[in-house]
Amino acid sequence: MNLNKFLKMFIPLVCLSLVAFSTGCSKNSKNYEPISRTQVLLDTPCTITIYDKASEKVLDQAFDVLKDIHNKMNAHEDSSEISAINKNSGLNNIKVSDNTFYVVKEAKKYSELTQGKFDITIGPLINLWGINTENARVPSEEEIKAKLPLINYRDIILDENEKSIKLKNKGMSIDLGGIAKGFAADEVAKVLKKNGVKHAVIDLGGNILTVGTKIQGTDWKIGIQDPTMPRGDYFGIVKVSDKAVVTSGIYERFLEVNGQYYHHIFDTSTGYPVDNSLASVTIITKTSINGDALAKAFCFGIDKGLAFIEGIKDVDAIFVTKNKEVYITKGLKGNLEITDSNFKILN
Repeated sequence: MNLNKFLKMFIPLVCLSLVAFSTGCSKNSKNYEPISRTQVLLDTPCTITIYDKASEKVLDQAFDVLKDIHNKMNAHEDSSEISAINKNSGLNNIKVSDNTFYVVKEAKKYSELTQGKFDITIGPLINLWGINTENARVPSEEEIKAKLPLINYRDIILDENEKSIKLKNKGMSIDLGGIAKGFAADEVAKVLKKNGVKHAVIDLGGNILTVGTKIQGTDWKIGIQDPTMPRGDYFGIVKVSDKAVVTSGIYERFLEVNGQYYHHIFDTSTGYPVDNSLASVTIITKTSINGDALAKAFCFGIDKGLAFIEGIKDVDAIFVTKNKEVYITKGLKGNLEITDSNFKILN
């Protein structure tokens, strides 16, 4: 798709999240305009909006960080470090940058924590289904079964001394789509804070990370996506400051064949899209990298998912079913404001 056409399609939705849920695009209380920029990186529109008085050079630095992460960690970039690891699966160790090594190491940690529900070696399944690409299709059961033995985060071999990574078996492949955006948002926040920014919103394709408070000193109001509607429509609002709000749902990337709906969140044990009552899970946490990974609590379903998140310090979650039922962790009691009466909090 043409880049300008892609941006025209997504920018209004990104702006909606900032206008409706934060301070908007109008002048702030100190009478200077916020500065904002959007670029397509990491396969998604990335928007950074700064509400302090700041130079465009700060945005330059922030997007340089995003471009570097994109170039190193995007499995769809032929020259990336992740592509090099995948091409050498079952063969060679690949020396990588400190950032790539860190993200893959963190991914293994979260894979263990989620009992493999989150697993970056899911690459063979993603490539097989091709959801959200021109090659999207429903594979045969035999094709899926052939890929399942290749999905095992324990077969990622990390060498701390050399900062090298190897995939144990030929045909394995890593995909960081479930964690790289989270890491990228955290790195952008570091750049902004280093430059004295105290009030900003980072939106990486719906992965929201707030820096500080609104310019007036109050919390940001972040809309929670209505999973039955296009991006930009929301059913509720949470108030946060210096926190990440990350949503994973069945509404963004999917394939429909003969009336059957296949979304992009895969069950690593079956090779098929997760089949439960949930439509989305939103994680609210201090850092975007763990919000990104923990959003795969979706795969646990409501009861196990709630228990799982409740067991992790400083993390909250919103579980939304296909029937518009809402379940929240204890830390969100009194915070989630329902703005669409079709949705009901049931716990």
